[in-house]
Amino acid sequence: MADHDAYIAKSPEDLRPLLEQVRAQLAKTLPDAQEVMKYNMPGFEVGGSIVAGYGAFSKQCGLYVAPGAIAALADDIAAAGLKATKNGVTFSVRRPIPDDLVGRLAQASRKDFGV
Repeated sequence: MADHDAYIAKSPEDLRPLLEQVRAQLAKTLPDAQEVMKYNMPGFEVGGSIVAGYGAFSKQCGLYVAPGAIAALADDIAAAGLKATKNGVTFSVRRPIPDDLVGRLAQASRKDFGV
């Protein structure tokens, strides 16, 4: 938990509220998950799998989940005006990621990992 706090504290100031919001939504959606740091990024681990992770860059943030979760919710991601890669969704202060989308992506990722 302290590692997540330290990561957020070192992130660009304008992105910190977005990271706090994503972290809170992931904790709510994955109550049995353990907060971990892997590859220098905060994540939520269930049954040995990183079900969801998040990160901040200079001008945007990312939420990282299983590729199957991105594929399953591609239309919802597009409808929110966000861009997706194979395993992530980028968002920013101007285009934040909706809480319900964070939750649905985390649940779909967990299902994809089978944990």
